[in-house]
Amino acid sequence: MIGQWFPYTRLRRDQNCTRVTAFILALLQALGWIFLRLESPNWQALQAQHKRLYPHLANKRPSIGDPLRYAIQTVWLLFVRPIDENHQRRQRARRRFRARLFDLLKVVQRPWNALSDAFARLPSTISPQLDEGSRKWSAMRWKTRKVLYIAIGIVASVLILICVTEPFDYLAQLVFVILLWAIAMLVRRMPGRFPTLLLIVLSIIVSCRYLWWRYTSTLNWNDGLDLTCGLILLAAETYSWLILILGYVQTSWPLNRKPAPLPADTREWPVIDLMIPTYNEELAITRGTVYAAMGIDWPKDKLRIHLLDDGNRPSFKAFAEEVGINYIARADNRHAKAGNLNHALTLTDGELVAIFDCDHMPARSFMQLTVGWFMADPKLALVQTPHHFLSPDPFERNLGTFRNRPNEGELFYGLVQDGNDMWNAAFFCGSCAILRRSALEEIGGFAVETVTEDAHTALRLHRKGWNSAYLRIPQAAGLATESLSAHIGQRIRWARGMVQIFRTDNPLLGKGLSLFQRICYANAMMHFLVGLPRLVFLTAPLAFLLLHAYIIYAPAVMILLYVLPHMIHASLTNSRMQGAYRQTFWGEVYETVLAWYIARPTTVALFSPSRGKFNVTAKGGIMEENQFDWRTARPYLVLSALNMLGLGFAVWRIFTGPKDEIITIFVSVLWVIYNLLIIGAAVAVAAEVRQVRQTHRVQTRLPGAIKLSDGHSYPCELVDYSDGGAGLQLNEPLQLPVGTPVSLIVQRGNREFLFPGTLTRSGGLFMGLSLSQLTPQQRVEFVQCTFGRADACHRTCSYGVTRASRCAPNTVTPRRRPTMIRA
Repeated sequence: MIGQWFPYTRLRRDQNCTRVTAFILALLQALGWIFLRLESPNWQALQAQHKRLYPHLANKRPSIGDPLRYAIQTVWLLFVRPIDENHQRRQRARRRFRARLFDLLKVVQRPWNALSDAFARLPSTISPQLDEGSRKWSAMRWKTRKVLYIAIGIVASVLILICVTEPFDYLAQLVFVILLWAIAMLVRRMPGRFPTLLLIVLSIIVSCRYLWWRYTSTLNWNDGLDLTCGLILLAAETYSWLILILGYVQTSWPLNRKPAPLPADTREWPVIDLMIPTYNEELAITRGTVYAAMGIDWPKDKLRIHLLDDGNRPSFKAFAEEVGINYIARADNRHAKAGNLNHALTLTDGELVAIFDCDHMPARSFMQLTVGWFMADPKLALVQTPHHFLSPDPFERNLGTFRNRPNEGELFYGLVQDGNDMWNAAFFCGSCAILRRSALEEIGGFAVETVTEDAHTALRLHRKGWNSAYLRIPQAAGLATESLSAHIGQRIRWARGMVQIFRTDNPLLGKGLSLFQRICYANAMMHFLVGLPRLVFLTAPLAFLLLHAYIIYAPAVMILLYVLPHMIHASLTNSRMQGAYRQTFWGEVYETVLAWYIARPTTVALFSPSRGKFNVTAKGGIMEENQFDWRTARPYLVLSALNMLGLGFAVWRIFTGPKDEIITIFVSVLWVIYNLLIIGAAVAVAAEVRQVRQTHRVQTRLPGAIKLSDGHSYPCELVDYSDGGAGLQLNEPLQLPVGTPVSLIVQRGNREFLFPGTLTRSGGLFMGLSLSQLTPQQRVEFVQCTFGRADACHRTCSYGVTRASRCAPNTVTPRRRPTMIRA
């Protein structure tokens, strides 16, 4: 008797399903009988039309993928294909409506464009009046200006407070947000920094108003589940709001510092110890950095190169002796990189200390562009330059976005550090930097208490009253992390270390820092607490769809009137400030990939800052075939499944839930779909792309020539190069067999260099050249002619508004230039 109605038995006997399929489908049917009113007229009508609505599922044997097929077909039926009989009539009505709407928009567009153009011309029109006003303002007594500052600040604060706290009904809130949106759309086309500051003010007003509304009007204190879920979401939103406001302050006025000139007399130039710390990296990686350092344009008697080998490897010692640089090793590895550097400080005495990771090859102009500021400012302790990468990171390689979209680090090195520099808060980033020895000695050397010794060292320098500087000109190029797991491991260390600093040496407390230095440091450290809030945002709509918990206890229309302006203004403002360095969607993807993995380490570090150890980031690895990193992707797949389950429950609620919840369900579905897009991109990053090159090829455009054994030379252009070869493009076709010995001629400055090689590819205008037989001296010269050129990083620009255009040599304009920076 039981077997006649029990779904498992029926599916196994009548439908010939497998045990797993029968069990899962039977379980889903049982849940349906428990939670769904299958006896209702709506469900009966749906069952009667089953064959017409789901023809591909009606007459097939049930399978384990059927629930997903039903969900996809249901979404298509609901949102894509109308099923009513008046379809054609409604389509014609929609076309007529769209035509009338477009006609209306054309009428409105003309005055809007005129007004927008007028706003765009406004800065140039009123510029003379502003200059005159600025002169009069500067001529005022400081006490008068101080009184005016205070008065203006009080008035502005009162007005903002009124805008934030004044309660509005639906219509008033709609008018308010449309007005602020119109102002934002008008001023965003205006050049200059004032429109940016105005956009920041508008975004702050809208976001503060949203948060005020959330705290005062959207919590259901009468239901424990609603209140718990609502408070969790509100805490995540408060964190995001705080990071948004601090970020505005941090990057509102980027300094864009230019190099300072050096004295004409080279005898006044300081002695510099250039340190290259290494632990377990391959010699092939370290060798290029040493060769490039040997070619730096600085008096040889004032530049000392040190290879700091924490691995105590004989091959590294022999290499250092071969090329004539100093080799330093120690008996233990205590305090990792910071301990290695501190040990080297005790054995050297140069006035300045330059530091490069073993995979960061410096340009020969590095000292010429950075040291001048130490001569100009006796209290300057640090000059930091960007970290530029020759190879794609896992996001760029696996998603195919290398050089056509800003990478993860562009925002920090392109905008954030420039904003920090405005407030004398530029961070030390561990490499591509130069520091004053006396400043390091005053703070006891590099900080060893946390796993991010670089940022902690900079914080201690600033606490002691030392200054820092940031030059947004790439002067070294390195290798990005090779796999997603290695990338995540590196970010976990950064996140743990920054939270350790926040707990053990909180920048908001203690003496020595200015207000804005405290803000810059606090924002950098709190940013790494994003893991838990991001996971909350990725699962928040499920609280309503799965648990029927009202996480925002307010009408759906009111939610849209507050949430959308908050998001739109933040997006408009950030797109203007960060447009060349970060795209909003990809920022969400970067945070999502890291969220699960940094949530636990940062939480542990927040309560137990002494835990955690330094881990070295693997570089220079290979991947012999495409593979999917299931282990790393597991959290994203779980989140994806949960959000898909939420979509299924949304369909169920549309059919069975109250009619007045339809808009709320629609809003939740939009949220879930956006989450799925982000999670989908995160899953795609886990699909590792094959990478078999031992040395990465760098795209370039360098003039050169090839010379044959008979003495004939042919002009060509280097289109790419690596440590062991080069790709060439000839001006006219040349037929040579593979294996032909040729020599590559490259010019640097006034000198020509000849590199013997062998053709590995030949056909038409393009040739491939192997340079595997170079002598040690020729390898040094080849690296200095390619990787170590002063314009090497400019030639490997990455995307749209390129780094080359932002940092091109013609922007380097010191007041006087006694030395020539040669290529």
